[in-house]
Amino acid sequence: MSEESNEKPPMSEAQKLVYAVVGVFVVGFLLVGASKEQSSEDKEAAAQIRSLVAMQEMANQKCPKLIENKTGSQVFFPSRTDTDKETYVTMEWTGEDGQNFKKATCTLHISLGGVSKLVIDDKVIIDKKI
Repeated sequence: MSEESNEKPPMSEAQKLVYAVVGVFVVGFLLVGASKEQSSEDKEAAAQIRSLVAMQEMANQKCPKLIENKTGSQVFFPSRTDTDKETYVTMEWTGEDGQNFKKATCTLHISLGGVSKLVIDDKVIIDKKI
């Protein structure tokens, strides 16, 4: 006589791994679905951040090139930055030993799509009206 056992054989390591991977995918889909729901305030804040980042990125590309073209000195990190977080960003560099300037200030207005004011050692190089 054979006794039938109601016990299931233990799961193999491969089966455990498959279940774990499927579980991770299910949790991932649930998290993505839940994070898609944003309020209008969240969307507005995200758009403002994207705009500020784009403006800063544009200023970081254009201003150092203009300063290098006008002075022959390469600049990297501004010593001071000012912005209203919506329309303009102003960056200031202080010249160090070996550089051909003492102070350079560059303002980028997003409405112009480029540099609106560049001042090097109190000499106005660019001054576009908005």
